[in-house]
This record gives sequence, structure tokens and C-alpha cells, in this order.
Amino acid sequence: MQVRKAVEAVCGGVPTAAQLESINALAKARLTAEQVYVFSLRLCDDQVDRDGERFDTGALPGLAKLFLGKTGIVDHQWSSEKQVARIFETQVVKEEGFSYIKAWAYIRRGGVNEEIIADIEAGIKKEVSVGCAMGRSVCSICGSEYGCCGHQKGEHYDGQVCCAILKEPMDAYEFSFVAVPAQREAGVLKAMGGNRKCLKELAEEFGVQTEYRALYKEAQLGRQYRKELENDLVRLCLTLELGVEEPVLRGIVKTAAAEDLLKMRSSLEGRVAEMMPVTTQLGSKFDAREGLESGFLI
Repeated sequence: MQVRKAVEAVCGGVPTAAQLESINALAKARLTAEQVYVFSLRLCDDQVDRDGERFDTGALPGLAKLFLGKTGIVDHQWSSEKQVARIFETQVVKEEGFSYIKAWAYIRRGGVNEEIIADIEAGIKKEVSVGCAMGRSVCSICGSEYGCCGHQKGEHYDGQVCCAILKEPMDAYEFSFVAVPAQREAGVLKAMGGNRKCLKELAEEFGVQTEYRALYKEAQLGRQYRKELENDLVRLCLTLELGVEEPVLRGIVKTAAAEDLLKMRSSLEGRVAEMMPVTTQLGSKFDAREGLESGFLI
């Protein structure tokens, strides 16, 4: 899922010594503080935006790392002529009630770049947008993949407003100075895997909604079965007292293939049966009763 979000250039000036070291780690020729101009950006946050979406709070640290070294361009035109800046530092800032990614970028002073720097200082080039790729978009109401359930962004369900939560950062492309990001559509362009449609959209397009709903139900059952299988494995491991904490066990089984989980469960069940064999408490009583009364049987 490719995502572009509007952000804002915050402030700028001469780099500190530490910032200059980070900049020179990206540059081929060593630069001096007089040769570069730095400014900060407030990138992706975890608040619901005008599109009814928000970035998952847990995804921000990974996304911040992906933005390191990424270029700054103009109007999202991916060409070397439009490259004007580069991000050299990112961090996740936590404030009361929300978190966001703060980034620092630098521009080489001189030539046409002086106009860009002047526009930033004057507050003209203030708004920018970012482009990144997120692996998943889930519904805030039910936790399913957004678009596969009946919930709609912006609608209320039991007092909650539905939104799509963007998870699993895959890549960060760039940030771009844009002309009119204040418009609702500006700076926000999304496509599933390069304009590919999701299954629900394809089902509607080709009139196979019934088949899609049947497959969706089967998929839900499959997810439920896998969850039960994971719970069984964690229970068996804890029963055998392997010395591994439950959170670690759940992390391991979550990434394992279903076939491997089945094999592991079978093996662990065998171990538990050996260590804790099932005994019948009533068996001896029945045997004794049969021996006592056998003389009266005809």
C-alpha cells in the first residue's frame, strides 16, 4: 500500500556539529556548516487524518528508520532535477495523547537552492507531503483487513468512529514540497501494490460477491483454527516447563508455518502423554467388583 501524507516544514538554520557529522555520513565530499541549510519536518503521526486513516503507533519507530537518507523533491516528481534535500536524522516524539516522527533534512546552499531556502524561511514552502509503503491497513472496529469487512471510515459503531490503521512499514520513498496540500485530495495518494485492486473490489467488479463472501468466511475460520493451534502449542510448552516465557512462545508460534505448527503440536502432545500418562481411577474398583460377583453369574 503506497501512502502519501501531508506534513510540515518546521524550522531551519545552521547545522550543529553532531548534525554535520550525520550529514557527512551521507555525502561523498565533506561539507562544512556554511555549505548546508538544515530544517526539521513533522512527519507521520498516529492521529486520524482527513482521510479517516492513522498510522499505528507501534509502526512509527520502524517507519522513522526507513526515512533515514531519503530524498526531498518537488511535486512528487521522481527525477534527479527535482531533488533538493535529504533526510539525515529521524526520531519518534511522544507527547501527551499522541506520537509523531520528527525528521531533519539538509539542503546544499548556493544556486537555485537559495530560492528554496528563502521560501522556507519566509514560510512560503511550509507544507510538504511524504510517500511511503505500508504492508497492512486494518479496521479500527473489528481488526480485519480494511475493505474486507462492512465497516466504513468515518462511520460510528457503538460510539466508536471507524478508521483505517496503517501497519507494517515496508518502505519510505521521499518527502516532497507541494503547492496546495490544504486541499482534501492533495498530498494523499494511495494504491494497493501499484494500483492493484483488493479482492473485494475485484469481486464487485466481476459480480462474484457470493463467492467472495464464502471465501471470506472460510478465511475467518482458518484464522480462528490457527489461533487455537497457536494457543495449544503455547499451553503444551508451558505444561512441559521448557523455561520459555509465554510472550516469547507466542512470538515464535505466530511466525511459524501452519504445517510446522501441526507437527510441533503432535510431537509435544506425545511428550506430555509420556510425562503425564492418563490413568483410570475407576478401573480397579470395577475389576474388584467383577471378581467378587463372578460366582453368582449364571
